[in-house]
Amino acid sequence: MAKRNYRPLGSVKALQKTMGRYYAITNYHRYWGKLLRRPLAWVTSGAPVELLRAFNIHSAYPEQYAAIYSARKSTVALCEIAEAAGYSQDLCSYARSNIGGVLRPDLAPLGGMPKPDLLVACNNICGTVLKWYEALARHFNIPLLVLDTPFLTAELTTQAKDYVLEQLYAMVADLEKITERQFNEKNLAKQMRLSAEITSLWKETRQYCKASPSPLNAPDLFIHMAPIVVLRGSQGGIDYYRKLKAEVQQRVEKAQGAVENERIRLVWDNIAIWPQLFTFYKMFAEKGACFVTDTYSGGWAVEQAPGTPMESLAATYTEVFLNRSPEFRANQLIDLIHEYKADGFVMHSNRSCKPYSLVQEVIRRKVMLETGVPGLMIEADMADPRSYAEEPVRNRVQAFLETFD
Repeated sequence: MAKRNYRPLGSVKALQKTMGRYYAITNYHRYWGKLLRRPLAWVTSGAPVELLRAFNIHSAYPEQYAAIYSARKSTVALCEIAEAAGYSQDLCSYARSNIGGVLRPDLAPLGGMPKPDLLVACNNICGTVLKWYEALARHFNIPLLVLDTPFLTAELTTQAKDYVLEQLYAMVADLEKITERQFNEKNLAKQMRLSAEITSLWKETRQYCKASPSPLNAPDLFIHMAPIVVLRGSQGGIDYYRKLKAEVQQRVEKAQGAVENERIRLVWDNIAIWPQLFTFYKMFAEKGACFVTDTYSGGWAVEQAPGTPMESLAATYTEVFLNRSPEFRANQLIDLIHEYKADGFVMHSNRSCKPYSLVQEVIRRKVMLETGVPGLMIEADMADPRSYAEEPVRNRVQAFLETFD
């Protein structure tokens, strides 16, 4: 970012090594997968990956690859491939760029994603994934397993939990047939323990940002959340977050902020604007504004629900924050503002992610009313740069930051 207004983390090198190993293993699955009888599944970010790990299934995340496509400026070309094939520009840019990469892997960074053996989708994050994965299932002619989580208007009910639990047991039966392995609950319990540990480390690391100055800023949170998404339930992910936590703790002890001369503390709502990840947040950092926490990367910092391993899976994955009411999400944002002593918040009205974005204005008004802090709405897209207008965004950001003067 700009000279002397942003302090990079030394853990970036460890992150590159950790994620580089994951992508190498994933992209070369065709060479080792059959040898080790380890199928490859494409999964949504809200899918119960611990269950797949218990069956020795390796998981790859189209959403994660789509973020990489965007960061490497390939999204537009891939989206245009999908659009030419009949997919509307109004669809999720993650879906379009993924489908474009499937149709033209030569245009995709990392050579695109390796061909999957099965697909696993959970609609706790959005409904688009169902149709997206149906299209993939038809293209590859492979099994698609779907976990349907009922929307929670209030707290999780016994009926909702039992409904999801029944589907998980049905998924177990399907996975036994696909892998030709018997389900071992001890294996699942082990994966759940590893997942709980990595979640705890990520949560504790994020909580250090309650310090002033904050040791992390939004780009840090978004970049370093990668292992919690793709390596849940893995020792490699745990080892990485131990390193990150130690560095962040050291920053707090030395009173080193991610943004030098921090004077404004903000909360971010929605997915990152990946094509503008550094240039966008640079506008804030230059004025001493730091995003001390956010709702997006915090979605992977929620502790597991109690119960047996299967019961915990059912409750934990149903209670994902995007599967909750606007009132729940408003209260979540209010709590973050109080806990992190934030001076304001910024909401990304994300053209692609409608479940995240459509109720934001209702949430924004309630949060402003109850906290008394200002809230800015920015219109963009998480991956497609064609939906980002530099000048209007810069003007709105500058006007917003001037209110703190």
